[in-house]
Order: sequence, then C-alpha cells, then structure tokens
Amino acid sequence: LTKAGVTSVVVLEAETDIAAHQSGHNSGVIHAGLYYRPGSLKAKLCTEGREALYAFCAEEGIAHERCGKLVVATSDEEVARLDALAERARANGLTPRRLAGVELREYEPHVAGVAGLWVTETGIVDYKAVAAAYARRVQGAGGTLRTGWRLAELRSRPEHLELISATEESITCEYLVTCAGLQADRVAALCGVNPGVRIIPFRGEYYELKPAARDLVRNLIYPVPDPKFPFLGVHFTRKVDGSVEAGPNAVLAFKRDGYGKLSFS
Repeated sequence: LTKAGVTSVVVLEAETDIAAHQSGHNSGVIHAGLYYRPGSLKAKLCTEGREALYAFCAEEGIAHERCGKLVVATSDEEVARLDALAERARANGLTPRRLAGVELREYEPHVAGVAGLWVTETGIVDYKAVAAAYARRVQGAGGTLRTGWRLAELRSRPEHLELISATEESITCEYLVTCAGLQADRVAALCGVNPGVRIIPFRGEYYELKPAARDLVRNLIYPVPDPKFPFLGVHFTRKVDGSVEAGPNAVLAFKRDGYGKLSFS
C-alpha cells in the first residue's frame, strides 16, 4: 500500500506480540494446493500464494525448504481416492508422482502402504518468522505497527471510520482491511457486517517425536483424506528446526484462542 502511494498505513495487532494465534499455532507446512477443487478460489490462492511465499522467504532469508510430501494409501479402498487426488493435483498445476507400494521406501524408508503420491511442491517454514519479516517490511516502508491494540468499537463518520480500542484510544482511517483470524466474525459484526457464518473453535493436538526417533520421518507423511471429514488426517511433519511432530487430532475447544486442554471462556 505504501508503494502504491498510500501516505499512512497502520497495522493494528490486538496482542502484545505478532503471530500469537493462528500464524504461530500451525504445522508450518507450505501447502501445494493438492486438495482443492480445480478452478476454485482456494485452489487459485493456494497455488499463487505458495510460489509467492517461497519467493518471499528467499528474499528475506527465512529458513524454509521445498521438501515435498508423501501421501500414503494403506488399503486398496484408499487407492481410488489417491488416484482421484492425483488427478486433482494435476488439474491444479502440480506434478505429482504416483508410487507403487514398493516405491514408497525410496522416499520414506519406514513407511508401509500399498500406494502413494509424491508431491514435490509442498514445503515447510516457520510462520512466526514469516510474520516477523512482514512486520519489518511494513515498518521499513514507512508503515506503523501497533501491538496491544484491541478493537472494541467502530464508528462510521461521513468522511472516515473511527476505531475505538479497548482502552478507549481512537484512530481514524479512510479504509479498513480486517484480517482478524479467529475473531474474524466478531470483528465483522463490529464493522456492521453480518458474515452469515460463525467460527466454531477446534483445537488440534500434536505429539513431538523424541530426538532419537526423528530419523523415522524424512519429510512430510500424510494419509489419504477421508471425504466424510473436513480434515486432512493425522500426519507426520518435519519442522525447519529438525523436530518432528505427529498430529493433529481435532477436538472442540472451549475458547477460541485457548491452546491448553483446560482453557475456556
């Protein structure tokens, strides 16, 4: 926006640190666009965003890796779904390699399955580092980052919008772009918009493999997703720091930003 000639850009962050919620609580995967319906907005944004993110990481010197992902079918029943996934991947511009069961161990020596799909475009990154780099870019371009600024009210004036914080501080602006993550529906309501949907929070739990067991997983290992559920299934993820996680499950959370089992609101 600054490059486009906007004279004043202010980023308002509710927490005292950036990436305190969704940006800092995820598996760190750069998704290829494997699962989305060809031609859909999700497929388009994932494909374009993937390459833009790789380029951004390279420019900013952010640790990342285009390591690839292995999707494993463990039964004959899953093979048809795996093949359909391969067709969808090709339609989305990916270059998956279909693997027979005996070929799986070329990529993951400790995997057992009847077939697989190797997706070379998938990668890993630390999204906290990505968020920090974006913050530096905003500030370097003349923008302002305000942390600890929680929106409480929005007032529409004839020539501008007035934002009121939880501490009753006021900021005026001509244009407002909301990017509120877990609170997106609530912020939309504060802005006078009915989004027609409500966020229901789920918490995903991960287990970290002991250092002695990390060699069991080279990169990323995913199951064939079950179409009956809106999740990708429990998978193994190697992080950029070399650690390996197994997860997530999906359990209803009692608090939108509650990351512990006993967190509730």
